[in-house]
Amino acid sequence: MATKAQPKAYQAESIQVLEGLEAVRRRPGMYVGGTDIKALHHLVTEVVDNSIDEAMAGVATRIDVIIHKDSSVTVADNGRGIPVDQHPRVKKSALEVVMTMLHAGGKFGGGAYKVSGGLHGVGVSAVNALSEWCKVEVSRDGSVYGQSYERGKPTGPVKTLRKMKKEDHTGTRTTFKYDETIFKGDLEYKFETLVLRFREMAFVTRGVTVFLADERDGREMTFYFEGGIKSFVRYLNRDKAALQPVFFYEQEIDNVVVDVAIQFTDAYTESVYAFANTINTIDGGTHLTGLRSALTRTINDYSRKNNLLKESDPNFTGDDTREGLTAIVSVKVPDPQFESQTKVKLMNPEVQTYVQQVVNEHFGEFLEKDPTSARAIVAKCLTSARARDAARKARDLVIRKSALESLTLPGKLADCSERDPEKSELYIVEGDSAGGSAKQGRDRHFQAILPLRGKILNTERARLDKILSNNEVRALISALGTGVGEGFDISGLRYKKIIIMTDADVDGSHIRTLLLTFFFRYMEPLIHEGYLYIAQPPLYSITNGKAVEWAYSEKQRDGVLKGLGVKKAESAYVQRYKGLGEMNPEQLWSTTMDPAIRILLQVNVDDAKEADHVFSMLMGDEVAPRKRFIQTHAKEVQNLDV
Repeated sequence: MATKAQPKAYQAESIQVLEGLEAVRRRPGMYVGGTDIKALHHLVTEVVDNSIDEAMAGVATRIDVIIHKDSSVTVADNGRGIPVDQHPRVKKSALEVVMTMLHAGGKFGGGAYKVSGGLHGVGVSAVNALSEWCKVEVSRDGSVYGQSYERGKPTGPVKTLRKMKKEDHTGTRTTFKYDETIFKGDLEYKFETLVLRFREMAFVTRGVTVFLADERDGREMTFYFEGGIKSFVRYLNRDKAALQPVFFYEQEIDNVVVDVAIQFTDAYTESVYAFANTINTIDGGTHLTGLRSALTRTINDYSRKNNLLKESDPNFTGDDTREGLTAIVSVKVPDPQFESQTKVKLMNPEVQTYVQQVVNEHFGEFLEKDPTSARAIVAKCLTSARARDAARKARDLVIRKSALESLTLPGKLADCSERDPEKSELYIVEGDSAGGSAKQGRDRHFQAILPLRGKILNTERARLDKILSNNEVRALISALGTGVGEGFDISGLRYKKIIIMTDADVDGSHIRTLLLTFFFRYMEPLIHEGYLYIAQPPLYSITNGKAVEWAYSEKQRDGVLKGLGVKKAESAYVQRYKGLGEMNPEQLWSTTMDPAIRILLQVNVDDAKEADHVFSMLMGDEVAPRKRFIQTHAKEVQNLDV
C-alpha cells in the first residue's frame, strides 16, 4: 500500500516573500479586480485617475487617452508632471518610486493633493506590474524625462530626454501595453466602455477636457461639461418628463466638498449615482445613505408643515420618495476610506453627516421657494405610496399561494426533479407550441419549462401594483421563488440559470425585450449575479441528403453551403426557422437545450446608467426619443421579419 506524502516542515523558508511588484502579478484580482475584460479597462482608468487628481488639484485642464493599433494605451495630461528628483529615503528618482513601489505616491501627507481618487497609492504601479511594457515621459522644470519598464521592472534609470520647447506644456505621458500572459483570451478594449467612464469623469470634474481617440478605427470623442453634475442629471433625464428644474448645491464642510443634484421625473424607477473623488462608487456608501435619508426626511417635513400629508397619513418611506428620482451625489474627501482597492463603496462615516446637512438645509429651502415644484414632487410621492400599498396587498396574495397553486392556468410550470438551484435551469418559453416541444425535448432532471401566453405587460409603463395583477408576471415570480420589489430575496431563487427562449422574429424579440425590462427594473440582482441568459436557437437548417447541419447566422449558413461544394449546395434544402414550435422536441434539444452543444448569451449590465436610458427610451411613454433612435439605427437592422 502506497504511503501518503507528508507535507514539508513549516519553517522560516516556507514563508514566501514577494519582491517589488511580484505580489500584483501573482494576485491581480486584489489590485484591479481580476484578469477579465472589466479589469482590462480598469488598467486605463487607474492611470487616468492620476490625471484627474491633477485636475481636482486645479493644475490640469486636459487629459488625452489614445488606444493604439497594437492595443497599447497612452494617457497624457497637462498637470505638474511626476517629480523626478531623488527621493530622500529610498535614494531613487521619485518617478521610479511611484512606478515601481506599492503604497508610494503624493496622496498621503495631504500636501501635494488636497483630495485624490488614489486610495492605497497602488494604482499606476499595479498597472505597470501588469503590463508587458510601459513608458513614462515627464515634462517639468524645463526638461523632458523618461523611464521604461518591462513587467514592472525598470529597463534603465530615469534619463533626461531633451529640453522642453516653448510650445511644450508640463505634464505626464504614460504608454503601456497590457501583459497577455496575465490577461488571457481574446480581450480587446471597448471604445464604448471607456466613453461611458470618461463622460462620467468630465461631468463630475468641472472644467476638465477629456479627449478619447481610438486609432484602430479612427473614432474620437471629446468631453467637457461646464455645468458639472447639474448637466449630468439633465443628460440622464433627456428622455423623461421632469417635474421640476434641477436642484443643485455645492458646499464645503471640514475640507469635504459635497455636490448634490436632484430632479424628479414621471418615471417609476430611480436613477441615483454616487461618486467619491470622481470615482463611481457603484455599491454606494455613506454619501449615498446620507442623500437618501435626508431626501426622505426633507420631503416628509415639508409635507407635514404644509398639510400635504394628513395627520392620519403615515410618513413617506424611502421607496415613496425615490420613485422617479434622478440624483447625483459627488463628494471630494481628503482621506477617502473605501471597502477595497477597486473603490466600489465609500466608508467614511463623517461624509454621511455632511451630505445630510447639505440636503436637509438647501433642498428644504428649494421646496419652500418653489411651491409648484414642491407640490408636484409631493403628489408623485403620494401616488407612489398608494400604489405601493396596493402592490403590497397584491404581493401578499402572490406569496400566500404556493408555486403550483398559482400556476394552474394553461402554460403552467413543468418543474424539474432537481432541487439544488445551482444545478437547476428554468426556460422561459414563448407560447404553448414551443412550450410543448421544450417540455418533451428537455432533460426533466434539471430543466424546468415555463411557457408564457402572449406578451407580458410592459413594466416600464406600469407600477408594481398593476404588474402584480398580470397572470404571466405572477406565474414568473412564483416560479422563481424570490418575491419581487421590497420583498425580493435572492436566497429564495429556485434556479441559478434563467434562460429566455423566444422565436427569432419580431414578436420573439419584443417578448424578450419585455422580459428583460421586467428583470432589469424589478429583479436586477439576478442580472448582476450572472443568472440570466438568452438562448440562441438556430436560424437555418441545411439538409443535404440525410445529413442535417444547423446555422445560427447567415454567415454560418453561407459557410456550410460553401463547404458542401457548388453541386451539393445547389441541391441542399435550406429552411429558415422563425419559430421554436417549427422544431420537433429532438431538434430543439440537440440545437438549443443540450448543455454540451447549445449557445447561451449571458445578460450583464456593464453600465447601469446607459441601460436605464435605453430602457426608458425604448419602453417608456416619450415617443420622440424612440422615433429618433429608430431613424438613426434603421440601416443597422439584420434579419428583419416583415
